[in-house]
Amino acid sequence: MKSLSDLLKFKDIKSNTRNKYEFQAYGNRLAEEFGDISHRALYIKLAKLENRDLLEQARDFVLNQENATTKGKLFMWKLKELKNSKIIKVQQNKNQKDSLPQVVEDRQ
Repeated sequence: MKSLSDLLKFKDIKSNTRNKYEFQAYGNRLAEEFGDISHRALYIKLAKLENRDLLEQARDFVLNQENATTKGKLFMWKLKELKNSKIIKVQQNKNQKDSLPQVVEDRQ
């Protein structure tokens, strides 16, 4: 049985020196998919700080657009829209909870 290091040498798998953490790999992948390598640091920061579900939704939206010329701009716009809709939903839920009648029990 071969050791793991032998298998890696056999497959010629090299680690990417830019990616020490998972969020860095995700940010780099976003930059490459959008063809926006010059803003790689922005995508890495977003991958580190933002909700991954929102990023995935915005990414899927951009990749489904066939006529998009500036995918980076479209991604940032969609991310902003998703964040705003999430904030509005949270505020509506909070308002609904605040408007519920308070039941006060009389203890005798």
